[in-house]
This record gives sequence, C-alpha cells and structure tokens, in this order.
Amino acid sequence: MDTPSMLGSITSVFSHPFMRDAFLAGTGIAASCGLVGYFVVLRGQVFTGDALSHVAFTGALAALAAGLDLRLGLFGATVAVAVGMGLLGRSARADDVVIGSVFVWMLGLGVLFLSIYTAGRSGTNGTQGVSVLFGSILGLSPAAAGTAALIGVSVCALIIAVARPLLFASIDEAGAAGVGVPVRALGIGFLAIVGVTAAETTQAVGALLLLGLLAAPAAAAHLLTTGPYKGLALSCGLAVVAVWAGLLLSYVFGWMPPSFAIVATSTVIYGGAAARSRVPVGRRGRTGAGRHELRTPGGDV
Repeated sequence: MDTPSMLGSITSVFSHPFMRDAFLAGTGIAASCGLVGYFVVLRGQVFTGDALSHVAFTGALAALAAGLDLRLGLFGATVAVAVGMGLLGRSARADDVVIGSVFVWMLGLGVLFLSIYTAGRSGTNGTQGVSVLFGSILGLSPAAAGTAALIGVSVCALIIAVARPLLFASIDEAGAAGVGVPVRALGIGFLAIVGVTAAETTQAVGALLLLGLLAAPAAAAHLLTTGPYKGLALSCGLAVVAVWAGLLLSYVFGWMPPSFAIVATSTVIYGGAAARSRVPVGRRGRTGAGRHELRTPGGDV
C-alpha cells in the first residue's frame, strides 16, 4: 500500500462505528492490562496469567455448551479459579504445583466442553468458539464495548486504590505483614482482579494470546524504569499504544487479524525495551531494571 492511501486509511478509521467501539473497548482493556500486568511481573505470577487464559477458554466454552451467555462463564470461571489458586497457594501466591494442576485440568475440561459445544450447539453460531480462542474486538457491539471499557476503568481504579500496600507486600512481604498490611487477603484480592482482567482481555485478543498483552508491556516497563509508580504509568501507556497500533495495523492491512497485530506490537515493544536495557549505562543514562524504591511506614523498600 502506498503512503497516500495508507494515510487516507488511517484518517478514516474513526468513520466506522465498529472501529470506534473497538478503540473504546481496547483502551479500557489495555489500561487495565498495563496496571495489572505490572504487578503480575513484579510478583512473579506470569505463569498464573497463562493458566487463567486456559480457564477463560474453558469457562466460556462451558457457558456456550450450556446455552448461557459466554461472558457468564468467562468471568465466573476466571475469578473463581484465580481466588481458588490464591487460597491454595502459600501467602496467597499460587505456587507452580497449584498452577500446573489447574493448567492441565482446565485445558482438559476445555477440550471436553468444546466437543460438547461443537456437537450440539455450534450449528447456530459456530464462530463463537473461535472468537474465544483468538478474540473478536472488531465484532463487539456498542453495548459490549461500553461494558468492556467500564470494566477496564473499574479495574484501573481498584489497582490505583491498592497500589501502595500491594507494592509494599510484593517487594517485602514480611515487612508489610509486620506493619499490619493484610498480605494474604491482598494477594487473594489481587488474583481476583487478575481473573477479571484475563476474562476481559479474552474478548480482545483471545484466550491463546491474552498473556502477550498482560505481560509484554509490563515487562518492558520493568526494564525501562526502576521507579514503581513510573513503571505503572509506563506499563499502562505501552499497553494502550500496543492496542491502538494493533487496531490501526489491522485496519490498514485488512488481511491482518487485530489480535495478532496487538500481540505482535506488544512483543516488538518488549524487544525494543530489552535491547535498550543492554546498552551500557554510560550511553543511555540511568534506566533499566534494578532496585525498586518505595517509601513505606518501615522505611525504604
């Protein structure tokens, strides 16, 4: 595509209602992924996010197989399993044994529900099973897009509200418990938020690819700054950029699925951050992964 026609396509993007809805939903989803993902990476719970992607797949297909609204199974299953993993894990942090067990069990159930759904109900709407796996952000209705944006804003508000104690508990669990921070309850509550975010993100990029949007911008932010609050803001901003760029790419290049474009952009962002973090400090100033600084009642963390 030549440059003039490409620019024309970009300027006309918002003339289409489905693209406006996609940007509305995508912005809320990306912002929540950026904030939640920062803590997922900080707390070493990326594998948890991967497991919840399979839970989202299974919950959605279970709802479809039962003839229910897809979102009921999507949100119900991810939140319930996330909380369950927190209850079973040490200090509300699911360990590898718990996550691995959930991972395999849920994947097996997903195959079962997919078989039931395709055998009995897919004749009327066979595309829904595919949309669970790969996302359908361009197919969201105005109501669904508004709901996704509202959920994203709510998740962002919750993370901002608990950011300080959650940072303290993530960096120094024993110190946080010593000054009265409810570490276990906070950890379980955070996993519930991760569950909501995973379910919400499935609508945009699908269960198979949601980890890319949840982890890559956040990991890039950790590489680019040591300040936790700067990192949160940067992670949120990079996730939003990834979604916006992905939507524009899928619009300009019609053959490119938006879920692929979004996750590919996230990966490029992470790759750029990783490359920059390997540049000698003297050439780029003081950036990169390092010690997080946080003022707490007990001193610096």
